[in-house]
Amino acid sequence: QFRNQYDNDVTVWSPRSGRIHQIEYAMEAVKQGSATVGLKSRTHAVLVALKRAQSELAAHQKKILHVDNHVGISIAGLTADARLLCNFMRQECLDSRFVFDRPLPTSRLVSLIGSKTQIPTQRYGRRPYGVGLLIAGYDVRHGPHIFQTCPSANYFDCKAMSIGARSQSARTYLERSLDAFLDCTCGCSPRSEPRA
Repeated sequence: QFRNQYDNDVTVWSPRSGRIHQIEYAMEAVKQGSATVGLKSRTHAVLVALKRAQSELAAHQKKILHVDNHVGISIAGLTADARLLCNFMRQECLDSRFVFDRPLPTSRLVSLIGSKTQIPTQRYGRRPYGVGLLIAGYDVRHGPHIFQTCPSANYFDCKAMSIGARSQSARTYLERSLDAFLDCTCGCSPRSEPRA
């Protein structure tokens, strides 16, 4: 009933429920985005995204983006926000190669994204990024990674994850088939993926 009074800005929370509606709206944008799936085996990480156009006259937008030689992302939600975060990630990877002469560890990159996405949730006049990311990366020391990031600035290390529209059925399939995917090599994972 009083929801409209408390959804004008991200720094305003509802005193009745304690929720921040702007963050919930950003999370809903991720749920409305096209589905994307990521999973890892012991040796590889795979991202798959559903490309769909809004209409027959519209062009497809890229849903899987290259960040660095060892990192790629798949997006669900607002594409403009995803491009902004992708450019930030690319710059951080370049800085690491220039300053330290080594690739930026995937977990450190995800931590930086978490810090960057939290800033708009705390400042007046900003809005949360309306995009969810699946980040696939490979580190020499720790192997493959799949991370999920949310507009609320939370991030999770996953074995398999699906985000976007109708992603719950894909998550259910991945949970049932997870043990089979762990032993897959490069040739077997992608063929099983479209069924999810």
